[in-house]
Amino acid sequence: MIPVAAPATTALVPRPRLRGVTAEAVFVRRSMIQSLRDGESLSMSILLPVMLMLLFTFVFGGALDPAGSYVDYVVPGIILLCAGFGAATTATYVARDMSSGIIDRFRTMPLRAGAVLTGHAISSLARNLVATAIVIGVALLVGFRPSAGVAAWVGAAALIALYILTITYLFAAIGLAAGSPEAASGYGFILLFLPYLSSAFVPVDTMPTWLQWFADNQPITPIIETIRGLLMGTELGAEPLWAVGWCALILAGSAVWGAWLFRRKSGRR
Repeated sequence: MIPVAAPATTALVPRPRLRGVTAEAVFVRRSMIQSLRDGESLSMSILLPVMLMLLFTFVFGGALDPAGSYVDYVVPGIILLCAGFGAATTATYVARDMSSGIIDRFRTMPLRAGAVLTGHAISSLARNLVATAIVIGVALLVGFRPSAGVAAWVGAAALIALYILTITYLFAAIGLAAGSPEAASGYGFILLFLPYLSSAFVPVDTMPTWLQWFADNQPITPIIETIRGLLMGTELGAEPLWAVGWCALILAGSAVWGAWLFRRKSGRR
């Protein structure tokens, strides 16, 4: 008799995930290319803060500080506004990814769920640091004269980078939670009002009493006061601890919330 071979069995081999930070690097590159192609959003994230700085310096500055040094006061707040405008586009990009169907394609790939968000966050950090440098350069041209040394500049830059990363992850999570890019843009626009309710443009003690408590205890005020203290040599007190603490808390909460939303909406476990 001729022996009959047993039918071959095929085992399902799980797809290996990409090692190291390969997936993150791919999505960072994708987000950077997306940012460069969307030149209008990048330009507006620079032009709007610059226009606000010129408006407050030359239109309102004389009334707020007749001595002409209001630009030194307002620049730290403008820096955070610049970061906010730039990070707000991240919410739109993430919401567009979720609504365009491309996430369904990503589900078939062997990559970590957080790689997409990380790509958006790192790209936004790089984009916003460039925009912030341009805004500071314009501020120097219109009379901004910081007294900071090298160490203080490094500290201010580190805090600005931490804030940009924090608000980017928050906007990315908002983009995941929103039902459409338009809704994500609207939710993000609400957050951009926070610097106006802080010490960014006027001292807190000049506000109505009922508003002072909120302005003193919201996250933006200690961040602005820390940047202002580092660049202009004003008293820091406990502001740096509050600034870093707020950033760490919001960053951790946004990262966890964003990862949960991504897994839920993309069908991952």
